[in-house]
Amino acid sequence: MIIEDCSVTADALLSCLHPNAEGLVAAIAQDVNTGQVLMLAWMNKDALVATLQSGEVTYYSRSRQVLWRKGEQSGNFQQLCSVAVDCDGDALLLQVEQTGAACHTGAKSCFYRRYVSGGDKSR
Repeated sequence: MIIEDCSVTADALLSCLHPNAEGLVAAIAQDVNTGQVLMLAWMNKDALVATLQSGEVTYYSRSRQVLWRKGEQSGNFQQLCSVAVDCDGDALLLQVEQTGAACHTGAKSCFYRRYVSGGDKSR
C-alpha cells in the first residue's frame, strides 16, 4: 500500500499528536534549503500552537519548564516553513529557514560529531 503525503489543518495536526507522559513530542528541525538536520528539541501542544500562530519556532525547555522561542537570546531564529507529524504522532519534523547557527555551541547543526563505520577517524 502506498500512502501519499497529505495536507492537514492545524486542528487536525494537533489532534494527531500522542505526547509522552510529560506531554511532549520530539521536534526535529531541518533546514528547508539543504535538508540538513539542525537540531532536536521538545514541544508541547502550547509550543506547537505558538509556532503555528507566529511562524517563529517555539520549543519547550524540559530543564526550565517554560516555552522558549528559538533565537530569542542568540538571535539565531527559525522561521517555520512546514511541519509534519510522524505516523505514531510522537515526533514532528519542522522544516525551517535558519538564521545563523542552530546549535548553542555555535555550530550550524547540533549533529556535528559523526561516526563513520569502517572509516578512519582522522579523515
